[in-house]
Amino acid sequence: MQSQPDPRRVLRDLRELRAKTSVDGGAQRVAFTPGWTRAREWYSNLLAGLPLETRRDAAGNLWSTFHGRSSRTLILGGHLDSVPNGGWLDGALDLLAGLEVVRRLASEHPEGPPLTVRLVDWADEEGARFGRSLFGSSACSGTLDLDAARTLRDKDGLTLPAVLAEHGIDLERLHDARRELDQAAAYLELHIEQGPVLLDLDQPLGAVLGTFGVERHAITFTGQAAHSGSTPMARRHDAFLAAARLGQEVYPIAQRHGGVCTIGSCATSPGIPTSVVAECRLTLDQRHLDPAALAAMWTEARESSERFAREARVQVRWERLLRIDPAPFSPMLIDLADAAIRDVGAAPIRLPSGPLHDASEMVRAGIPTAMLFVQSLHGISHNPLEDTREEHLELAVRALDRLVRRTLDHLSD
Repeated sequence: MQSQPDPRRVLRDLRELRAKTSVDGGAQRVAFTPGWTRAREWYSNLLAGLPLETRRDAAGNLWSTFHGRSSRTLILGGHLDSVPNGGWLDGALDLLAGLEVVRRLASEHPEGPPLTVRLVDWADEEGARFGRSLFGSSACSGTLDLDAARTLRDKDGLTLPAVLAEHGIDLERLHDARRELDQAAAYLELHIEQGPVLLDLDQPLGAVLGTFGVERHAITFTGQAAHSGSTPMARRHDAFLAAARLGQEVYPIAQRHGGVCTIGSCATSPGIPTSVVAECRLTLDQRHLDPAALAAMWTEARESSERFAREARVQVRWERLLRIDPAPFSPMLIDLADAAIRDVGAAPIRLPSGPLHDASEMVRAGIPTAMLFVQSLHGISHNPLEDTREEHLELAVRALDRLVRRTLDHLSD
């Protein structure tokens, strides 16, 4: 007879973690800080008494292994770290729901499951202290740039290598963590959506198609400073005029291609009321799941910037800040995620993820990957207002359990 997970226990665990690691309602578990360390100590106590072998890898990821009848491995992932003053569910739901699935497996398979099952608490998914998101999972996938990591500093000037050393982690050995993925057959993750799509559709759960690729650029328009009182409008070389027109254009570009485009910052020089703008620097972040559409969005934005620069009689220069390829998830596992959602009585919905997740790095490591999203109230995350209906959280835990059952059956066959 099949045993069942206890979603209510997951809720109790989440509330206890919130009570222990929050201030004024906001989570305070930034990686490599005392709050994060306390959260891990609390989590380690939850693991006691389960048939798990728990250890930390070279990048600080915490792995708990339930050895099965095969060395092939199904990995369930999440993270305890948060942004400053973050929400109570981001990352922690993933990990504690995965723990509940492992509890169910231990009850149902005292001799061990058909495959080995590993639960991982990724180190520094958020990148809140040093600005490098997906730190632990990218060390595992091999995409972490050690040269860039050596130069990272926090707001107090402390270097990443020095802070890692305080936690017993040697930056030069981070890529030793790659061996943790040697036997990986699949990776699964549950996460709050962090956006409003499921909320607007009035659906509790969704199967994630993959994570968006990112093109992020700095765009600098250069004109000529001139007195704002004495320079006629027709004689100006106004860098802000071209930048403002591009700011309006990125929305139609995103809508044409079904992606998202964001002007995240705008700085002008000399930046005074009495001068025409000589230089205007924008940052443009563009995201899409389809690499061809992402490339088209970038091309159209660049061509538009050049047209607006000509019209305003200024120059334009582009500088790439970041490029991340889209990470599409496994079609087979997405089908199983749809089936798991049906199993718990919900309608399957498929949607992409704009935010990055550790699951993205598992795709880059060549591991078949899938994610479930659960609805976010208000479409808000990284904020103390982050929340999800209790009944939806319980449904999500049951759906993850069903996805694990289906995946183990598939991999065993």
